[in-house]
Amino acid sequence: MATEAGQGRGSGNSLWKRDSRSRHFRERAVKILLAACAYLSILTTFGIVFVLIFETTGFFREVSIVEFLTATRWSAAFASGEFGVMVLVYATLLTTFIAIAVALPVGLLAAIFLSEYASPRLRRWLKPALEVLAGVPTIVYGYFALTFVTPLLQRTIFPDLQVFNALSAGLVMGIMIIPTIASVSEDAIYAVPRSLREGAYALGATKREAATKVVVPAALSGIVASVILGISRAVGETMIVAVAAGQLAQFGTPLESVQTMTAYIVQVASGETATGTLTYKTIFAVGSTLFVMTFILNIIANMFVRRFREVY
Repeated sequence: MATEAGQGRGSGNSLWKRDSRSRHFRERAVKILLAACAYLSILTTFGIVFVLIFETTGFFREVSIVEFLTATRWSAAFASGEFGVMVLVYATLLTTFIAIAVALPVGLLAAIFLSEYASPRLRRWLKPALEVLAGVPTIVYGYFALTFVTPLLQRTIFPDLQVFNALSAGLVMGIMIIPTIASVSEDAIYAVPRSLREGAYALGATKREAATKVVVPAALSGIVASVILGISRAVGETMIVAVAAGQLAQFGTPLESVQTMTAYIVQVASGETATGTLTYKTIFAVGSTLFVMTFILNIIANMFVRRFREVY
């Protein structure tokens, strides 16, 4: 009997050791897989940056960086080309400003309503319905701006509005980024502790005063992060501006045709530009400029969030 009991304990210990080794192997394999995925994303980023720097360096061997940053004309496709990227930057910032002017008030007010005024039942279906806008293909937005918004503005407000213009592109781009600002802002506002609201009510504040003077300031870092995210989305948007804003590189008004940085990249990339030519290299020079702009925006956003983040 003692021998059988000893054999049983030995068999149990052996099974436990095998199971422990197997579990340890699985855990280690999962850890290696997750680490490989994390490093792969970092290596991909470094690869993109390396390609941008390499090709952009080749462009600046032929074009002065001073001309690139200070010239006021862009005509890269011609033999005697001019490479003043500020024309493209101006168009990009113009359409982005119009988009934010639309998306910021609408998105923020929608976030306040969803978090502070909507019933739980209404919030459950209204927020996903709002986020459906984010799933619409941007090419559809572009043709919506070209075939509906522009004719509507021409008939009602701006009879001199050109067919391709920055105004329609910016307005529709603002509609596109409303879900980004509204959803992220609503999450930030909803995360504010209930005790702050109750304290405001105890001091005699109305629901509007509690929302605008207590809750929104408490969620300011998250709201700013949503706005920066929306701006980055607008700056990098391609199809809306390529279809609706036009391809005329000029310092035009919102009623005129302009060409953004992304629209220029699409124009060159979709043409028959030979690899290695100067025109081909302009894609990477403009892309590098766009990368630097969005990188600076992200740095500013991180600094602001760290400076004004509230910890509850």
